[in-house]
Amino acid sequence: MNSVLVAYASCVLVLFVKMLALSCYQGFYRLRQLAFVNPEDAAVFGRQAGVQELPQVQRAAQAWANDLENIPLFFALGGLCVAVQTPGAATVWLCGGFTLARVLHSVAYLRAWQPWRTLAYAAGLACLLGMAGLLTGGILQGVGG
Repeated sequence: MNSVLVAYASCVLVLFVKMLALSCYQGFYRLRQLAFVNPEDAAVFGRQAGVQELPQVQRAAQAWANDLENIPLFFALGGLCVAVQTPGAATVWLCGGFTLARVLHSVAYLRAWQPWRTLAYAAGLACLLGMAGLLTGGILQGVGG
């Protein structure tokens, strides 16, 4: 199997695990404090539904929402980089850099660490822009070649 594809697939897997961990983080706090906003969930534990989510659950939901704005772009750009066969080393570095940035972004979000959250976001965005640049070069080369 192509080493760039292996790197991309590994990054997709890490991002999946990271997003799953955010979901588990939310569940942990809900169960730990038996605090649920959905009446059917609260009823299972003989509790009344809360008016709002716990702060930890809200932060994880915000991190999740931010992931949903960024990670699909990575899936598309990274997959296209693999398909177009952009330069291997650059593609691997950009995929790995994006993945690391998103993991750090989630940690910083949960811990309310600024400016680290913004820096991690910016690093991930820079990697996406780099992948878009590689794709542009690969497409132009294919059109001209």
